[in-house]
Amino acid sequence: MIGFVEVTVSVGTVTLLDRLTLTIAPGAPTVLIGPNGAGKTTVLRAAMGLLQPTSGRIVRDGEPRRAIVFQRPTMLRRTVEANIRYAMVGADRTRELLALVGLEHAATRPARRLSGGEQQRLALARSWSVRPSILFLDEPTANLDPSAKKEVEALLAAFIAEGMTIVMSTHNLGQAKRLATRIVYMDGGRIGADLPTAQFFAERLGGRADLFLKGDLSWSLE
Repeated sequence: MIGFVEVTVSVGTVTLLDRLTLTIAPGAPTVLIGPNGAGKTTVLRAAMGLLQPTSGRIVRDGEPRRAIVFQRPTMLRRTVEANIRYAMVGADRTRELLALVGLEHAATRPARRLSGGEQQRLALARSWSVRPSILFLDEPTANLDPSAKKEVEALLAAFIAEGMTIVMSTHNLGQAKRLATRIVYMDGGRIGADLPTAQFFAERLGGRADLFLKGDLSWSLE
Protein backbone atom coordinates (compact mmCIF):
# COMPACT_ATOMS: atom_id res chain seq x y z
CA MET A 1 0.00 0.00 0.00
CA ILE A 2 1.12 3.53 -0.80
CA GLY A 3 -0.81 6.41 0.75
CA PHE A 4 -0.77 10.11 -0.07
CA VAL A 5 -1.86 12.14 2.95
CA GLU A 6 -2.69 15.79 2.20
CA VAL A 7 0.22 15.91 -0.26
CA THR A 8 1.11 19.18 -1.95
CA VAL A 9 3.86 19.38 -4.56
CA SER A 10 4.87 22.84 -5.72
CA VAL A 11 7.56 24.06 -8.11
CA GLY A 12 8.13 27.76 -7.59
CA THR A 13 4.70 29.38 -7.69
CA VAL A 14 3.09 26.45 -9.54
CA THR A 15 1.14 23.89 -7.51
CA LEU A 16 1.24 20.45 -9.16
CA LEU A 17 -0.62 18.57 -6.42
CA ASP A 18 -2.96 20.34 -4.04
CA ARG A 19 -3.49 18.61 -0.67
CA LEU A 20 -4.07 15.30 -2.40
CA THR A 21 -5.14 12.23 -0.42
CA LEU A 22 -5.03 8.92 -2.26
CA THR A 23 -4.49 5.26 -1.36
CA ILE A 24 -2.94 2.82 -3.82
CA ALA A 25 -3.81 -0.67 -2.64
CA PRO A 26 -2.35 -3.95 -3.93
CA GLY A 27 -4.27 -5.78 -6.62
CA ALA A 28 -6.78 -3.90 -8.71
CA PRO A 29 -5.19 -1.90 -11.56
CA THR A 30 -5.72 1.85 -11.16
CA VAL A 31 -5.84 4.26 -14.10
CA LEU A 32 -5.37 8.02 -13.70
CA ILE A 33 -7.12 10.21 -16.26
CA GLY A 34 -7.69 13.93 -16.57
CA PRO A 35 -6.88 16.98 -18.71
CA ASN A 36 -3.45 18.38 -19.41
CA GLY A 37 -1.76 19.60 -16.22
CA ALA A 38 -4.06 17.57 -13.96
CA GLY A 39 -1.16 16.18 -11.91
CA LYS A 40 -1.17 12.57 -13.07
CA THR A 41 2.51 12.39 -13.90
CA THR A 42 3.35 14.09 -10.61
CA VAL A 43 1.42 11.42 -8.69
CA LEU A 44 3.37 8.67 -10.45
CA ARG A 45 6.74 10.32 -9.88
CA ALA A 46 5.99 11.05 -6.24
CA ALA A 47 4.74 7.50 -5.61
CA MET A 48 7.92 6.19 -7.22
CA GLY A 49 10.01 8.42 -4.95
CA LEU A 50 11.32 10.68 -7.72
CA LEU A 51 9.62 13.75 -6.23
CA GLN A 52 9.28 14.77 -2.60
CA PRO A 53 6.16 16.50 -1.23
CA THR A 54 6.32 20.19 -0.44
CA SER A 55 3.93 19.38 2.40
CA GLY A 56 1.95 16.37 3.56
CA ARG A 57 3.42 12.90 3.50
CA ILE A 58 3.60 9.72 1.48
CA VAL A 59 3.27 6.55 3.53
CA ARG A 60 4.48 3.17 2.29
CA ASP A 61 3.60 -0.16 3.87
CA GLY A 62 7.11 -1.58 4.02
CA GLU A 63 9.32 -0.95 1.01
CA PRO A 64 7.50 -2.35 -2.02
CA ARG A 65 9.78 -2.92 -5.00
CA ARG A 66 8.75 -0.28 -7.53
CA ALA A 67 9.42 0.33 -11.20
CA ILE A 68 8.29 3.04 -13.60
CA VAL A 69 7.97 3.21 -17.40
CA PHE A 70 7.72 6.61 -19.05
CA GLN A 71 5.92 7.73 -22.17
CA ARG A 72 9.25 7.95 -24.01
CA PRO A 73 11.49 5.26 -22.50
CA THR A 74 15.20 5.88 -22.22
CA MET A 75 17.31 3.26 -23.97
CA LEU A 76 20.87 2.70 -22.80
CA ARG A 77 23.60 2.75 -25.47
CA ARG A 78 23.75 -1.03 -25.31
CA THR A 79 22.19 -4.03 -26.99
CA VAL A 80 18.61 -5.06 -26.28
CA GLU A 81 19.67 -7.85 -23.93
CA ALA A 82 22.24 -5.65 -22.19
CA ASN A 83 19.49 -3.14 -21.38
CA ILE A 84 17.71 -5.86 -19.44
CA ARG A 85 20.84 -7.24 -17.76
CA TYR A 86 21.66 -3.75 -16.48
CA ALA A 87 18.48 -3.73 -14.40
CA MET A 88 18.42 -7.42 -13.53
CA VAL A 89 17.99 -8.52 -9.94
CA GLY A 90 18.99 -12.08 -9.14
CA ALA A 91 19.23 -14.82 -11.77
CA ASP A 92 19.79 -13.94 -15.40
CA ARG A 93 16.38 -14.29 -17.06
CA THR A 94 17.21 -12.12 -20.05
CA ARG A 95 16.14 -14.55 -22.75
CA GLU A 96 12.96 -15.44 -20.87
CA LEU A 97 12.01 -11.77 -20.61
CA LEU A 98 12.82 -11.07 -24.25
CA ALA A 99 10.61 -13.99 -25.25
CA LEU A 100 7.85 -12.61 -23.03
CA VAL A 101 7.81 -9.33 -24.95
CA GLY A 102 8.54 -10.87 -28.35
CA LEU A 103 12.03 -9.45 -28.76
CA GLU A 104 14.23 -12.52 -28.56
CA HIS A 105 15.05 -12.12 -32.26
CA ALA A 106 16.48 -8.64 -31.55
CA ALA A 107 18.66 -9.55 -28.55
CA THR A 108 21.94 -8.37 -30.06
CA ARG A 109 20.61 -5.28 -31.85
CA PRO A 110 21.30 -1.79 -30.49
CA ALA A 111 18.31 -0.89 -28.34
CA ARG A 112 18.11 2.64 -29.76
CA ARG A 113 17.48 1.25 -33.24
CA LEU A 114 14.25 -0.45 -32.23
CA SER A 115 10.90 0.98 -33.29
CA GLY A 116 8.86 2.97 -30.78
CA GLY A 117 6.65 -0.01 -29.98
CA GLU A 118 9.64 -2.31 -29.59
CA GLN A 119 11.36 0.15 -27.27
CA GLN A 120 8.28 0.34 -25.09
CA ARG A 121 8.08 -3.45 -24.92
CA LEU A 122 11.76 -3.55 -24.00
CA ALA A 123 11.13 -0.94 -21.30
CA LEU A 124 8.37 -3.16 -19.89
CA ALA A 125 10.67 -6.19 -19.92
CA ARG A 126 13.39 -4.16 -18.20
CA SER A 127 10.95 -3.03 -15.51
CA TRP A 128 9.70 -6.60 -15.04
CA SER A 129 13.29 -7.80 -14.57
CA VAL A 130 13.48 -6.14 -11.14
CA ARG A 131 10.42 -8.14 -10.05
CA PRO A 132 8.39 -5.13 -8.92
CA SER A 133 5.31 -5.53 -6.76
CA ILE A 134 3.99 -2.26 -8.21
CA LEU A 135 4.56 -0.81 -11.69
CA PHE A 136 3.87 2.83 -12.58
CA LEU A 137 3.20 3.65 -16.23
CA ASP A 138 3.04 7.18 -17.62
CA GLU A 139 1.08 7.23 -20.89
CA PRO A 140 2.84 4.04 -22.07
CA THR A 141 1.11 3.85 -25.46
CA ALA A 142 0.66 7.55 -26.29
CA ASN A 143 3.11 7.58 -29.20
CA LEU A 144 2.46 4.11 -30.59
CA ASP A 145 0.51 2.92 -33.62
CA PRO A 146 -2.63 0.78 -33.06
CA SER A 147 -0.78 -2.52 -33.53
CA ALA A 148 1.93 -1.60 -31.02
CA LYS A 149 -0.70 -0.38 -28.56
CA LYS A 150 -2.41 -3.78 -28.67
CA GLU A 151 0.91 -5.52 -28.02
CA VAL A 152 1.66 -3.34 -25.00
CA GLU A 153 -1.88 -3.75 -23.63
CA ALA A 154 -1.56 -7.53 -23.95
CA LEU A 155 1.65 -7.42 -21.92
CA LEU A 156 0.05 -5.27 -19.25
CA ALA A 157 -2.92 -7.66 -19.05
CA ALA A 158 -0.44 -10.52 -18.54
CA PHE A 159 1.34 -8.60 -15.77
CA ILE A 160 -1.99 -7.92 -14.08
CA ALA A 161 -2.96 -11.60 -14.34
CA GLU A 162 0.28 -12.52 -12.56
CA GLY A 163 -0.66 -10.28 -9.63
CA MET A 164 1.38 -7.15 -10.30
CA THR A 165 -0.21 -3.92 -9.09
CA ILE A 166 -0.34 -1.42 -11.94
CA VAL A 167 -0.97 2.31 -11.69
CA MET A 168 -1.14 3.99 -15.08
CA SER A 169 -1.97 7.36 -16.57
CA THR A 170 -3.58 7.43 -19.99
CA HIS A 171 -5.42 9.79 -22.31
CA ASN A 172 -7.18 6.83 -23.97
CA LEU A 173 -10.58 6.24 -22.38
CA GLY A 174 -11.06 2.97 -24.26
CA GLN A 175 -7.78 1.74 -22.81
CA ALA A 176 -8.89 2.80 -19.34
CA LYS A 177 -12.07 0.76 -19.73
CA ARG A 178 -10.14 -2.29 -20.92
CA LEU A 179 -7.41 -2.32 -18.27
CA ALA A 180 -8.64 -0.56 -15.14
CA THR A 181 -10.62 -1.80 -12.20
CA ARG A 182 -10.50 1.67 -10.65
CA ILE A 183 -10.54 5.10 -12.31
CA VAL A 184 -9.15 8.20 -10.61
CA TYR A 185 -10.09 11.43 -12.39
CA MET A 186 -7.73 14.32 -11.64
CA ASP A 187 -7.98 18.01 -12.38
CA GLY A 188 -5.88 20.89 -11.09
CA GLY A 189 -3.79 18.69 -8.82
CA ARG A 190 -6.85 17.33 -7.04
CA ILE A 191 -9.02 14.22 -7.29
CA GLY A 192 -12.41 14.88 -8.85
CA ALA A 193 -13.65 11.27 -8.80
CA ASP A 194 -12.37 7.92 -7.57
CA LEU A 195 -14.69 5.09 -8.63
CA PRO A 196 -14.82 1.52 -9.93
CA THR A 197 -14.48 1.59 -13.71
CA ALA A 198 -18.04 0.56 -14.60
CA GLN A 199 -19.50 3.07 -12.15
CA PHE A 200 -17.23 5.85 -13.38
CA PHE A 201 -18.37 5.54 -16.97
CA ALA A 202 -22.03 4.93 -16.09
CA GLU A 203 -22.62 7.88 -13.76
CA ARG A 204 -22.99 11.56 -14.42
CA LEU A 205 -20.04 13.05 -12.56
CA GLY A 206 -20.83 16.72 -13.03
CA GLY A 207 -18.67 19.76 -13.72
CA ARG A 208 -15.39 19.51 -15.56
CA ALA A 209 -15.31 15.71 -15.33
CA ASP A 210 -18.33 15.48 -17.64
CA LEU A 211 -16.75 18.01 -20.00
CA PHE A 212 -13.59 15.91 -20.08
CA LEU A 213 -15.48 12.73 -20.89
CA LYS A 214 -17.26 14.54 -23.73
CA GLY A 215 -13.91 15.66 -25.13
CA ASP A 216 -14.44 19.34 -24.31
CA LEU A 217 -11.24 19.51 -22.20
CA SER A 218 -7.81 18.82 -23.66
CA TRP A 219 -6.38 15.32 -23.37
CA SER A 220 -3.32 14.86 -21.21
CA LEU A 221 0.03 15.06 -22.93
CA GLU A 222 2.08 15.28 -19.73
